[in-house]
Amino acid sequence: MQLKVISKLVNNHPNLTLEAVYENGVAAREGLQKKEIDLILLDIEMPVIDGFDFLDTLEHRPQIIIISGKSDYALRAFDYDVTDYLHKPILLQRFNTAIQRALANHLHSVGEGTPQDFIFVNSNLQKRKVVIDQIKWIEALGDYVKIITSNGKILVLTTMKAFLERLPNPKFIRIHKSYAVNVEKIDKFSSTYVEIGDEKIPMSRLRKSELEKALAEI
Repeated sequence: MQLKVISKLVNNHPNLTLEAVYENGVAAREGLQKKEIDLILLDIEMPVIDGFDFLDTLEHRPQIIIISGKSDYALRAFDYDVTDYLHKPILLQRFNTAIQRALANHLHSVGEGTPQDFIFVNSNLQKRKVVIDQIKWIEALGDYVKIITSNGKILVLTTMKAFLERLPNPKFIRIHKSYAVNVEKIDKFSSTYVEIGDEKIPMSRLRKSELEKALAEI
C-alpha cells in the first residue's frame, strides 16, 4: 500500500520520473547497479534488510529522502546526510516540500541555478517550463488555473491553492478567491483592483492590507 501511495505521488509530480520500485533492500541494491538515479525515496522499515543497512551497502549514494512511521530514526537518518525525513502518513504538501529541497540540491550540484527560477506544469498532455519571474498573475477557473505570463497564457489542471504551494517565491499572494498576483508586476492598485499593464484584476477589500504589507517587503 505504501509503495502505491509513494508511486502515485512521484508520478503526479512534474519534476520527477519514476525509474523503479523495489519491495526490499536486496532487490533495490541489485537494481540500482544497472541505473543512474538522482533520488531514492527509502522506507526504513523494509523486509530482509532495513533502510540503514541498505544505505551502508551503496557505493555511490544519490540523494535520499527517508520515509518512516516512527520518529525514532530521525537523528540517525541525518547522520547519513539525507535530504529530508518524511513521517507516515505522507501529506502532499510535506512531500512537495521535500522534493523542492531535493530539486534545489540537484540544480545547485549541476550548476543550473535554484528552483526559484522555474517550475514545470502539465498542460495539453505536455510538461511546460514556466519561468517564475515571468508570471504576472494566476486566475482560478474551476478545476483549472490560468497562468498569465510575459509570453502568453497557460491552462493547467490544478487548484489555485495547490499551485501557489508549488511556487517557492513569497512575491505571489492571493488578492481574491479567483486571483493571485506577482506583487512585483503591479503598476497601480486601489481598494478593489490591481493593475498590471493594461489589465485590471479584481481584489477583495479584505486583502488590501495584505497586499500593502507584501509591497512594503519587496
